[in-house]
Amino acid sequence: MQIIERIEPLRLALGELRRAGKGIALVPTMGALHEGHLALVDRARERAEVVVMSLFVNPLQFGPNEDFARYPRDREGDARLTESRGVDFLFAPQQDEIYRSGRAVSVVPTSLATRWDGASRPGHFTGVLTIVAKLFNIVQPDVAIFGQKDIQQATIIRAMVRDLDFPIQIVVAPTVREVDGLAMSSRNAYLNAADRERARVLSRAIFAMRDAFAAGETNSASLEKLGNALVATEETVKLEYLAVMDPETLEPAPVAARGSIIAVAARLGTTRLIDNVILGAADSAR
Repeated sequence: MQIIERIEPLRLALGELRRAGKGIALVPTMGALHEGHLALVDRARERAEVVVMSLFVNPLQFGPNEDFARYPRDREGDARLTESRGVDFLFAPQQDEIYRSGRAVSVVPTSLATRWDGASRPGHFTGVLTIVAKLFNIVQPDVAIFGQKDIQQATIIRAMVRDLDFPIQIVVAPTVREVDGLAMSSRNAYLNAADRERARVLSRAIFAMRDAFAAGETNSASLEKLGNALVATEETVKLEYLAVMDPETLEPAPVAARGSIIAVAARLGTTRLIDNVILGAADSAR
């Protein structure tokens, strides 16, 4: 595995491989890697001969009162994990390599970013789309792999690829879960043992909603009532939203159907967690 910190050396290396006919896959990350990230590498390896993982904690997607400064960073540990999983290039730039002084352009989403995480984190998706567009231009991959856990992010990135005509296939890989059902997340590191146990109510709630749908309940209000009641059993878990939404528009869906998304966001103290399931789709074991 090669670790590259600057744009031009990465472009040169990938250009040679591209001219040799090699397919290139990109796995964008902010580091603090876990098995969920490594599962994305496995998906990338299935689709291309060359796998590039980016490792960059993107300041543009953090609000002024969010956790940019304390976001977990472990470059050496991340490098060991990526090499063991078969990544070919680890792109780990410094901030001034990505965002040069005088930067004047950002990629700004429209209606897909106004609800849910976009409402809770103003400007977040502008930061996400700006860094992803830059990575797409730097790496020029044939395929890029994202995780289902960040379902709104993945949906907005797909829209950007469509609307800006990036010649890139977007693959959204299923969420990887801990044995207890908790969705894997770098922010799980913030949770103590008691909070980690409390956090499990989020996956229990969306799984219960999924099971009720499988048993025939399609009224979204009824499903949301069920999920809200379960989350309410943990008083320290503060819901931001728990909703059934359309997979294309991300608007609330009055009637749940196969393909609808059940998504949740909540806070335990200062830690914000998200999770989701797609109705009618296979999901990781509980």
